[in-house]
Amino acid sequence: MLKIAYHPIYKHPLPEGHRFPMEKYDLLPQQLLHEGTCIKDNFFEPSKPNDKYILAVHEPEYYYDLVNITLDQRAARKIGFPLSEVLVEREVTIADGTIKASLHALENGIAMNIAGGTHHAYTNRGEAFCLLNDQAIGTRYLQTKGLVKKVLIVDLDVHQGNGTAQIFQNDGSVFTFSMHGQSNYPFKKETSDLDIALENNTNDTTYLKILKSTLPKLIHQEKPDFIYYLSGVDIIASDKLGKLGLTVEGCKERDRYVLEQCKLNDIPVMCSMGGGYSPNIKTIVDAHANTFRLAQEIFF
Repeated sequence: MLKIAYHPIYKHPLPEGHRFPMEKYDLLPQQLLHEGTCIKDNFFEPSKPNDKYILAVHEPEYYYDLVNITLDQRAARKIGFPLSEVLVEREVTIADGTIKASLHALENGIAMNIAGGTHHAYTNRGEAFCLLNDQAIGTRYLQTKGLVKKVLIVDLDVHQGNGTAQIFQNDGSVFTFSMHGQSNYPFKKETSDLDIALENNTNDTTYLKILKSTLPKLIHQEKPDFIYYLSGVDIIASDKLGKLGLTVEGCKERDRYVLEQCKLNDIPVMCSMGGGYSPNIKTIVDAHANTFRLAQEIFF
């Protein structure tokens, strides 16, 4: 059975007019249940992981500044959300969702987190709506437990996974692959193991051709025994923060190809949703829902 991490804390109250579409975290599970893609048993509620799993990725000073709300103002501003105890609890819960979903993926071939994909969080700082790097925390958890050795992170959010790249620099046990908009945030990119920077308005055909010529080779070369997939839907042409030119259908075909490659090569995959900022919330929810629809179709 497909297992999906979800907690009501994912939808965090923000100041009116804030550009982050928090409501998607409520609307997405509702949509999946409404259309019959999922039933209530598909969802599980994460809690709080042991601090040691977070501290395997993040520096203690940074993490405890978050927990105690003692982060300096400049560092807090870079995060982009008003810092609060509930916000930090939310991020910790998301990380636990990714840890537990990773264990479900080992068992069932795939598992998902309704939130996550917080790839702009560095070892010692957060930025761009990311406080703690959930897929990095999941990676270290699985490796520490001796459950996996080699991890491939496939980051197809429109923004480069700069925090993830920094966390795993000089680490041969994790291969970071980021395919993102060239002229988009972050404007100073980090160096992933493989970065593919795309021109503005890249369309479905070009995008899928690049992906299909890249991913199988990576899997063959790196031979990962686990894949983290960051399936941001901000690659869609209507996205306010995106600059690429894909259709919702093209985004769905991207997901189909990644998940089929995982299934074909018998590599467990854990999916975090990442970004999506189209003006119409229905577009965001539908594009994210496609990832779950395909997971059910391909794996179960």
